[in-house]
Amino acid sequence: MKLHDLRPNSGAKKKRKRVGRGISAGQGKTAGRGTKGQNARSGGGKGVYFEGGQLPLARRLPYKRGFTNVNKVYYKAVNLKDLEEYEFDEVDVTPEVLALLGLIKKETDPVVILGEGDVTQPLTVKAHRFSQSAKEKIEAAGGKVEILPLEG
Repeated sequence: MKLHDLRPNSGAKKKRKRVGRGISAGQGKTAGRGTKGQNARSGGGKGVYFEGGQLPLARRLPYKRGFTNVNKVYYKAVNLKDLEEYEFDEVDVTPEVLALLGLIKKETDPVVILGEGDVTQPLTVKAHRFSQSAKEKIEAAGGKVEILPLEG
């Protein structure tokens, strides 16, 4: 096979339909547009938004509108019952420790401590946010709560 033997597959290249070029071409006179009417005219037809008078899709989906708040903070939740499974030796419970234990994926993630479960150890817990019940339970067990500032 040489370069001059190369041909596209049969049917791969199709000739453009040249409409309005006489009756022998098969698409003469009205050029496949039918007789009269909106779509027979130049520039005729409705826009992509129009759905025959039916309420257009863009207006039927109001929940798709609005905006995404770029400043929203997505906290990684850790419950007190998760902390109770581990023994801490005079160590502050920080996001770094929680990441090492596998309770959160990254130590840079903002952490919220939630109050599901109980705490028996007096822990010093450092997180970016605490639920009211978690704060009360930690302090009732003799621990301390420290709120970390959000970075970024």
